[in-house]
Amino acid sequence: MRLTGRVHKFGDDINTDYIISGKYKFKTLDMQELARHVMEDLDPEFAQKVRPGDFIAAGKNFGCGSSREQAPRALLACGIRGVLAKSFARIFFRNAINCGLFVVECDTDKIENGDEVTVDLEKGEVVNLTKGVTLFVPPLPQVMIDILREGGLVNYFKKYGSFEKA
Repeated sequence: MRLTGRVHKFGDDINTDYIISGKYKFKTLDMQELARHVMEDLDPEFAQKVRPGDFIAAGKNFGCGSSREQAPRALLACGIRGVLAKSFARIFFRNAINCGLFVVECDTDKIENGDEVTVDLEKGEVVNLTKGVTLFVPPLPQVMIDILREGGLVNYFKKYGSFEKA
């Protein structure tokens, strides 16, 4: 799987309340409504800047905080296709895969706001097209790539019925 998009850069410890504030996620489950408020505590105009297929690049511990899956789902609804970070909170990482949001652990120091990147999950590489830099990362396990390819765990099970693909 290979995706290309523009980057929105953030720092360390981006918690799930920064991704989608509790003042919204406890009022509605409408993902389009939540999408309008993604990252607004850090950048009030973020949702208006996102184009479908964009990426977030961040530092350490992305997705820390609560384990609610509204955070990755709201990012997807906003148009974010994936997150590149130095590290992720484990529950966010797994929720993201289950929801169909690409998550890649890599050194994001050579990725800046506005850069265009290509992410190839099977090769295990992130190419910063703007800077001409290639970052090599351990490829995701095939089952996670398959789940992402189907758009998340629910879609995967609807298609295959189990982890034993036909």
